[in-house]
Amino acid sequence: MGLLDELEQEAQKRKASADEAERHKAEREEVFRTQLEPGMTALHNYLVKLIASLKVLQPKKQLKYALNGYGEIVAYPEHEYDIKVNQQPGSREITFTYPALISNEECPTVEVQGASKVRTVAAAFQRYHLGGVLEPKKDTSGEVVSAKFKAKGRIAQTAVFSADADSAVIKVSLTNFDALTTASKNFPASQLNDALFDDIGRYLTHEPNGLFREDLPDSYRNQLRTKVQQEQIKRRWESKISAQQQTDMDKLKRDQGIAGKFIKSAPEKPATEEKPADTSWFGKLKGLVKKDR
Repeated sequence: MGLLDELEQEAQKRKASADEAERHKAEREEVFRTQLEPGMTALHNYLVKLIASLKVLQPKKQLKYALNGYGEIVAYPEHEYDIKVNQQPGSREITFTYPALISNEECPTVEVQGASKVRTVAAAFQRYHLGGVLEPKKDTSGEVVSAKFKAKGRIAQTAVFSADADSAVIKVSLTNFDALTTASKNFPASQLNDALFDDIGRYLTHEPNGLFREDLPDSYRNQLRTKVQQEQIKRRWESKISAQQQTDMDKLKRDQGIAGKFIKSAPEKPATEEKPADTSWFGKLKGLVKKDR
């Protein structure tokens, strides 16, 4: 193959690759325009209605967060909701926030000893904008070597929902709901429906939900179901066999007990005395006669 042919083939491959990339881009833009954008609008409307109901009902929900080095923080949601929308030609973002007020009287008072441990807990308090550092004690160099901590303040709960034409998915980022961390998950445009909105609402209000439950393929789900059924059958048979073995063992013990009583009560037979062998010449003669016969 000549040089011109090689160059021409390479040019055709690059053109085909560029055409494929352009086609995929057009498809993603179509998904954003026809599915994601309307879906994000529907999600925003759902959150607005959710906020309106929560402000009326104001449910009191106890929240608990584990903080390393300190222990458990108890808080209750405050119904001061804020929702913002950032809309661009090829993207849309919804931010939903509300605080949880720390119940200072329900939180433990923890005394921490040692400069490094004090720094660790103090850094955690600072990271989450918590107050409640009490009675700090310093050494001769001025470093805090012991202190008491009793959490107070607010914990900001933030949910961010974003979608754009480049990814063609909805990205969900949830901070400080289940724990003092951020949980993230992506959902395809096809899942932007009432069922997903309901799971999101339940998650945001700390109700049981399936937002982070993975959807298993039907084939794998059937395999799991079959395995569970087999295990149940196996356990039933093992239970039956164990019960039968116990019944047989009890019967054997009863039979042995009856036999033992019978043996003890039966009269003993005198032992049969063995006759001594006849070693006389007459006895030997009788033996020879018997052989001849």
